[in-house]
Amino acid sequence: MQNPSFGKYLKQLREQRKVSINQLAEAAGISNSQISRIENGLRGIPKPATIRKIADSLSVPYAEIMKQAGYLENDASEEATAASPSWATSRDRRDFKKMLEEDGELMFDGIPLDEEDKRRIKDVLTGLFWEAKQMNKRKPPASKKK
Repeated sequence: MQNPSFGKYLKQLREQRKVSINQLAEAAGISNSQISRIENGLRGIPKPATIRKIADSLSVPYAEIMKQAGYLENDASEEATAASPSWATSRDRRDFKKMLEEDGELMFDGIPLDEEDKRRIKDVLTGLFWEAKQMNKRKPPASKKK
């Protein structure tokens, strides 16, 4: 999905913070050519994980950039907590929200994860969840044998 207005928005954010394309690229760990293509409307909207890197590098709330990218509804409704694809139903979004909000200490090798690690895991889970949902929607229903 290409959205030239998102590129203009990103460029404005970057310039307001007096950050060059090269500085943003280095801080976010993405190529300067990718940022340039986004800003010039030559590349589609980045994936949520890339947007997270940009948001963190520019010290902008992740949800704000996700709204501008079109992943979240502008009313910030409870259901729109993740970058849900256009085919996702309200039930799909509800299931995803429930999965992410289940309480419990996240640990790795018995060590509690810090907030940055939890955020990274959430970003990966977001992509995997929607990919799996889409794959399930493409599968033909299993025929019942009588």
